[in-house]
Amino acid sequence: MSRDLAKTGTYLALHLTIGFTVAYLLTGSIAIAGGIALIEPMVNAVAFFFHEKAWAAAPARGGRFRAAMTA
Repeated sequence: MSRDLAKTGTYLALHLTIGFTVAYLLTGSIAIAGGIALIEPMVNAVAFFFHEKAWAAAPARGGRFRAAMTA
């Protein structure tokens, strides 16, 4: 197994554990916490895809956003 794949796997385990723990502490339900811990990363992956698309398009808009971030 490559180092990058191992790193990805351990990060996924960490992310799911934190998500489950926070959801369980807030709801007290193992079923709801499990659902949230599994669904949230999928939604996050879709959001990340569109976030990357927006950042890739940002320089085409004249760099106004980038300039505001460095001010």
